[in-house]
Amino acid sequence: MVKHQPLQVYEKQPCLSCVTGIYGCRWKRYQRSQDDTSKWECTWFFILCCSFSLLLVWAYFWWEAHNDYNDFNWLLYNRSGEWSDGTTPILTTTAVGLSYTTFLMGLALCHIALGQQMNLYWIHKVGVLAVLLTTITGVVSIDELWRSEWDIVIISLQFTGPFLHMGVLAAVTALAWLVAVFVVRGERSHLQMGVLVVYFFVLLALYMAPLAISSPCVMDKSTLRPRPLVFGRRGAPMLGPENTIMALNKAIQQGVSALEADVAISLDGVPFLMRDRTLRRTTDVQRVFPDRQHDDASLFTWTELRSLNAGSWFLKNDPYWTAMSLSPRDRRRAGNQTVCGLADLLRLAGKSNCSVALSLRRPPPDHPRYQLWINDTLRVVQKSGLPPNRVMWSLDVRREQVRREAPRLQQMSQKRLTMQQLKDMRITALSLHYSQLLKADLRQYIRNNVSVNVHTVNDPWLYSLLWCSGVTSVSSEAPNILKDMPYPIWLLSPDAYYLLWIACVLVSFGVVVAIFIHQKWKMSGMQSYNPEQIMLSAVVRRPSRDVNVMKEKLIFSEMANGVTSTDDLSIYTENGYVRYTPGPH
Repeated sequence: MVKHQPLQVYEKQPCLSCVTGIYGCRWKRYQRSQDDTSKWECTWFFILCCSFSLLLVWAYFWWEAHNDYNDFNWLLYNRSGEWSDGTTPILTTTAVGLSYTTFLMGLALCHIALGQQMNLYWIHKVGVLAVLLTTITGVVSIDELWRSEWDIVIISLQFTGPFLHMGVLAAVTALAWLVAVFVVRGERSHLQMGVLVVYFFVLLALYMAPLAISSPCVMDKSTLRPRPLVFGRRGAPMLGPENTIMALNKAIQQGVSALEADVAISLDGVPFLMRDRTLRRTTDVQRVFPDRQHDDASLFTWTELRSLNAGSWFLKNDPYWTAMSLSPRDRRRAGNQTVCGLADLLRLAGKSNCSVALSLRRPPPDHPRYQLWINDTLRVVQKSGLPPNRVMWSLDVRREQVRREAPRLQQMSQKRLTMQQLKDMRITALSLHYSQLLKADLRQYIRNNVSVNVHTVNDPWLYSLLWCSGVTSVSSEAPNILKDMPYPIWLLSPDAYYLLWIACVLVSFGVVVAIFIHQKWKMSGMQSYNPEQIMLSAVVRRPSRDVNVMKEKLIFSEMANGVTSTDDLSIYTENGYVRYTPGPH
């Protein structure tokens, strides 16, 4: 008499249970299935892939936009009238959404690799849809509010392109495992062949992508131009309130070559430093002159301007997240700053042997100095004693008048002009936003000895890129960061880059071929089992999951061919072995 035993023994698979449980809330064995995933669930997998991909682009955008976070907050201030840090909630939600979708993508790929049917839980479906709609809303809003910032994405790819290429190539190479499982283990179909063809076309495109990648940092070290000079834009606003004596002194301590400031004219004709149209953001005008807080800054007399505190806002708003890192002495100094006059700026520049770059703002039409503001500014410059060739004049209005009255001033333009226009206007320097700078123009300017200053450059990666491009100088709100860069972040000779490219292609191709061969061999090994091998193996070690499945199919086939009782044939386990026991005949 043969003891009756069940035909199948199920192993505990905690990892598989976690994968299917977290992804689809299928924690029990009987809830799982190896059937093909339904079209509905494939659609949700596609939505998940779209959410993940869009979030990657969104996260990359905010990574490279770090250079302009303060400009973004300033833009929000100009729209709302209240200062707030708009980047913090965006960065927080982006980090949470990207972590969530990355985790679900990993679980989905595990389902594909393990041959499990995907069935995304409804809570995750709501979450993925919410992430997708939120990201789309964010992209549309930024495109409307801050469209010019998209330019830096193209510029940043010149710096990150070679490394993004290698990262994408590694990811696509790793996907070869899933493609091989899908193509080799299943029955041949048009879908499988289509997936295989698309995969290899994508792989081929990645192999050839470096032919389209152009980076200034791929160059011979011998051709690297001198380190660009650093201008303190509004002083060093990370270390002190912008456009104040403290910020200017901090910039000089960081070794800047020039001080760059925004100049307005007071009601009584005194030039002073102020970026905004009003005084609300950078002074306590709401407390001192509450009825005039929305008035143009130029409509205040110099005495009234000097009565305002121009530093307490810096400690309160902490626009660069640096106020808390200041020493107690610097915090006291910052809290007691006043509005700085142009004469004070020129006096500091003369003592420190720095140049000065001036950006002038014309007063409103009803201002009493509306026709005389340039004369007032020139008068202060000429009385300062600073050598005129160390003053960069960027205003296009009445440039000929300025040239006649102060012929030795260095004429600078804030517009991208052709070489012929520069010669006609006798301009020897340009001050351009980084988005305006085209590589072809830069080479032409350099060949004709035109100095090129680029603003605003706060991040080391952008400074490195511009250094390799050959710019003369940069205007920065972070001279304390850029001063510690003795060399570009990365620099590769063309030969080294091509060698790295070829090595990556060869390694990727070898890995892909090895994966497909391995999957083919594994499949052929499964197909080599036959009934004789199974029944002649009296005691064998517990085989793999695939072999177990094959044996069960063969045993059920034998039963269908004449065995009518489960007592005649059984599989039982003892001490970790699988044993075949025939019944009596």
